[in-house]
Parts: sequence; C-alpha cells; structure tokens
Amino acid sequence: MTDTTLSRRGLFFGALALGGAALIDTPALAAIPERRLAFRNVHTNDRVDARYFANGRFDPQGLAELNHGLRDWRTGDTTNMDPNLFNLLAEIRDRLGVSPRRTFDLISGYRSPHTNASLRARGGEHTGVASKSQHMLGKATDIALPGIGLDRLRLAAMSAQMGGVGYYPRDGFVHVDTGRVRTW
Repeated sequence: MTDTTLSRRGLFFGALALGGAALIDTPALAAIPERRLAFRNVHTNDRVDARYFANGRFDPQGLAELNHGLRDWRTGDTTNMDPNLFNLLAEIRDRLGVSPRRTFDLISGYRSPHTNASLRARGGEHTGVASKSQHMLGKATDIALPGIGLDRLRLAAMSAQMGGVGYYPRDGFVHVDTGRVRTW
C-alpha cells in the first residue's frame, strides 16, 4: 500500500513540476516577437527569406518555405526539417550579432538516403559523410556566413551547446545539427 501511495504522490508531483516548467517556457517563447532565417543555396542560387516563428508559435508557411529551401538539391526531395535546427541557426546568428535578414550560404541541408549513399560511396568514410547522417533526418545543415570567418561561426555554434558542430575549413563550411552535443 505504501509503495502505491508513494508512486502516486511521485507521479502527481512530477506532473505538477512538468506543468510548471511548461508555464515558465511559454512566456519566454511568447516574448520573442518573430524569428526568421535567410538562405542562399550555393549550388542553385535559390534564395529563401522566411519568418518561421511568430506570436509564440511556429509559422507553418515559413516552415514550409525553409523546408523547401533546404531540400536535397541533387534530387529535389524534401522533408520536414527539425524546427530546433532553425532555432539553432537563429541562435548562432544572434550570438554573432548579425541581422535576421543576413543570408546564410547553404552548402547542404536535407540529404535523401540515395544522395547520402552516393556521396559516401564516392568519397568513402574519410569524407565525413556518415552512414546515418543527421542530414537524412532533417536535423543538420552545412553553412557559411559571408563576412564572418569560419572560426567565428564555429565558436558561435559551439557556444550555443544545442547540438553537433563540425569544422571543415578546407571545404569552406561549418556543419551544425540538433543531435547530441559534440564537436569534430
């Protein structure tokens, strides 16, 4: 009987704590008037400038524009990108003190399994193309920010502590993803 009472009590207080945390987060999100991102795909020269968050919630139209902009440029395939990736990119940009309308150079966003396998086969493991890439999950992008050194971009991404950061100075980009926090 005591175990059941403790379990119910623990469950009750746990739910209460989660509810309280939700209330704390909601005003913080509502305080952000809007978030937007701008990209230029370096392979196609396609441009996207979309507001993806407004009035305390994600904007479906803006998310759709960003999903299309980050499509696999080799195949045209799209996916629903992780909205937290967009928040990570906005956080990096904010840490660098640049305007929300400043355009990221997009080297790679979503990668279809076919594209990922092709890149991996062409260059092997040493290219940095993972067999279970975060790009295939819609959780990664490879970027540069004109006028900002790659070393500064990498440091801003690392300081956000919101996912993985890969540094590819020879190739001219920084990889960011919303997987576990790690660097390479």
